[in-house]
Amino acid sequence: MRIQILHEDKDILAVDKPAGILVHPAAEQARDGAGPDKDTIISIFHKKYPKLEVVHRLDKETSGVLLLAKNPKAQEFLKKQFQNRTIKKIYNAIVSGSMKNNRGVIKKPIGRSPKDFRKWLAGRGARGELREAETFYKVIKHFEAPCVQNFSRFTLKGSDTDKNFEHMAPFSYLEVRPKTGRTHQIRVHMKYLNHPVVGDELYNPDGAILLPSLPFRKGEEKKGGRMMLHALSIEFKNLKGETVKIESPLPKEFSKYS
Repeated sequence: MRIQILHEDKDILAVDKPAGILVHPAAEQARDGAGPDKDTIISIFHKKYPKLEVVHRLDKETSGVLLLAKNPKAQEFLKKQFQNRTIKKIYNAIVSGSMKNNRGVIKKPIGRSPKDFRKWLAGRGARGELREAETFYKVIKHFEAPCVQNFSRFTLKGSDTDKNFEHMAPFSYLEVRPKTGRTHQIRVHMKYLNHPVVGDELYNPDGAILLPSLPFRKGEEKKGGRMMLHALSIEFKNLKGETVKIESPLPKEFSKYS
């Protein structure tokens, strides 16, 4: 698998992570009995960069710009910026429904879901340690588009596209800026607003999926579109103290609606 390098200096590597690949082997895989994925971002680059370290994560189904440290000093330097919340991140997301407010701030602590160990929860019912989480969002565009419900990926086979499953539905295209960096933060906060991310099988299992991203072709392994969350840009300071901003090209799944 070819992964595009967006930026590189002697200490830092930034890559354009595709949707559908893990950053590194995840503990929950063994817990689910699925076993580790053969390819991860770290495994792909390990031979060329044997000391490569993770400084932040993107979820498996999230695409976009990912920072990696090429040595321990760079890892510590970048981690401090994440901890101090001086790193600026911008995401694009397409969520279900037409959002009432064109901009807003979600300040809702995140804890564990009491029903599913894979999930996190904002608001009533969250368990364990509740960690501060803050997300800014702005609506770029409201639109309607043809779609099918998630459950149809299990009923449509081969090249069949039963029109009875298709319908028009409202969506919102967002710019999202998370101030904190909690696990699944954007996904959880959008779910809290009742506008979950399109294609999110964990937090939006019965939601609509945009038809253009559905590969109803013979031989496709997956009958369904990707999660519509993309890490568009990240801004940080390098070890020389210079401000660096890196952007990831907008995937074709998003550009149709931008």
